[in-house]
Amino acid sequence: MSPITHTPSASVERRSLRPIAMGPIDMVLILAGFLFMYVPTYIELDRTVWNIVGQGHGPIMLALSLWLAWLRWPALAKLPANSAPVPAAIAIILALGMHIIGRSQDILFIDVSSQIAMLAGILLLYWGWAGLKLMWFPLFFMIFLIPLPGIIVASLTGPLKAGVSYVAEAIMYAAGYPIGRSGVTLTIGPYQLLVADACAGLNSIFALEAIGVFYMSVVGHTARWRNIALAILIIPISFVSNVIRVIVLVLVTFYLGDEAGQGFIHDFAGILLFMVATVLTIATDSILGLFDKKAPTGGSTPGTKLA
Repeated sequence: MSPITHTPSASVERRSLRPIAMGPIDMVLILAGFLFMYVPTYIELDRTVWNIVGQGHGPIMLALSLWLAWLRWPALAKLPANSAPVPAAIAIILALGMHIIGRSQDILFIDVSSQIAMLAGILLLYWGWAGLKLMWFPLFFMIFLIPLPGIIVASLTGPLKAGVSYVAEAIMYAAGYPIGRSGVTLTIGPYQLLVADACAGLNSIFALEAIGVFYMSVVGHTARWRNIALAILIIPISFVSNVIRVIVLVLVTFYLGDEAGQGFIHDFAGILLFMVATVLTIATDSILGLFDKKAPTGGSTPGTKLA
């Protein structure tokens, strides 16, 4: 009689531990809940942070994050349901706590960060660690959406601007231009130019780092050392790109006047910054490729080999 008594309970226990599969209703409810939580956050970002000169890269980072996730969605949908309930619960509770604190205290840094934990919790709930491993890069890339705390920006932007100003002045002086420097103010001929945060601040370095990381994902090198080396070299590449931008603006002002330096060409210099950084990144990667015997994968799903 004992086998008959215990078999149903064991079957019930097995059914209760069955992984959760995401159906269409689950997807709609999760999407609605996520939009309800974070649409106000993005509205606030657009109203405040993304309207600041030098931080307009936010929407681009959002679009790239969505694109990276979309590329991996077919592979994620094919994964079998394999829930990791305890880590998922921890991540979701942590995300809810961060969201409540960030929203109530108007701390965008915490509020925006909470969505990464929330998405990680959802992946763990429906697909377990395999789902999180598959989608780790889009989640990682969302770090570039997070507005940096003001205290960090203020403490690091000053030295960066000073360094960019010093190098730009040294290069132009060596080229024979009548240029001088006082702090982060450059004087050339009758003109004085202040190297602003947008021209050489931490936020521009942060944006250029994001573009470099995205490039690494697209090319998908299999050599780990090459990815690490390129990620490290992106930082000096960003610095050099900012120096070139400042030099271009100084030359435009010197030859064409202050109105030209502060008008359309000033805005175009921001585009030039990303163009120069991209070219330098590709050139640096090509040099690293001379020491890499393995060719890049160039697969249909960018970034799957970046691990």
